[in-house]
Amino acid sequence: MDVVAACRAFVSVSGYGSFTAGAAAARIPQSVASRRIAALEEHLGDRLFDRSSRAVTLTPFGRDMLPSARRLVDLADAMKHDADRARLRPFRLAVPAICAARPLALLVAEGRKHHLHLELRKAGPAERRELCRTLDVRAAVVAVPAAEATWQVPLGLAGQTHLEPSTVFLEALRPGRARSTERRARIWIQPEDDVPHIRDPLTRLGQAVGLQPAQVAVAPSLVDAAATTLGSTDLLLCSPDQAEELGLRWRPVSGTPLTRGYDIAAAVREDAHQLRSLLHAGIGRCLGVAADDGQPA
Repeated sequence: MDVVAACRAFVSVSGYGSFTAGAAAARIPQSVASRRIAALEEHLGDRLFDRSSRAVTLTPFGRDMLPSARRLVDLADAMKHDADRARLRPFRLAVPAICAARPLALLVAEGRKHHLHLELRKAGPAERRELCRTLDVRAAVVAVPAAEATWQVPLGLAGQTHLEPSTVFLEALRPGRARSTERRARIWIQPEDDVPHIRDPLTRLGQAVGLQPAQVAVAPSLVDAAATTLGSTDLLLCSPDQAEELGLRWRPVSGTPLTRGYDIAAAVREDAHQLRSLLHAGIGRCLGVAADDGQPA
């Protein structure tokens, strides 16, 4: 028996002094109100109404039980109101600053279908982790090594020049016998990739093939890195999506696979599970996961 529904019928009928009017006020058929009240009487062990006359009146037992029934109905209404408010509470999520507006908007729209009202905050890798640690956000899309990642995005080098080989060989950027005053092409790492599992392997590879230390550098921002690349022979470390957006030619790097890895960090495990399971494809779109790489996108 649904005790709350039975108490709601009991309170409504007692207030109107009529099964017909009380049922109408409770928006249920009269027969349903009668069955619920009869079940409640059986559950409580005594009659709530005197049905001996045309008018419906409370029995002494019914009068004693009415205050408790009202409290239960009021509490149920308050709980439903709190639940509605809780579902509308913003779910603050830190996302990479490189995510484009349209995929993020689609992610927010998709979240609403699952009663997740996402409030997104763009930030760099270190800041996203800190926002999650300090509970300024409920969860964050954090950078992790590819082996630990839920989402993976391949990285390569992109530039204005026509890159003939299917992969970029870093030794082609090695200083030759050119005049020392000649500018040497650089590889620019954007802030999103300034993490040890991406920056360090690329730096070590550059050193192994004889690049000068200054030829692999971290840019202050993606805009700065892109501006320099668009105006020179420099190359930008980026994803295929970013290269397409910037109008650059993209190729993978020969010698070592470079991959952005992402996972969800959250103080509450259930929050992380919700995002991974309900919004897996939407988050992948925001990160630039290719639709044909085995991951939903």
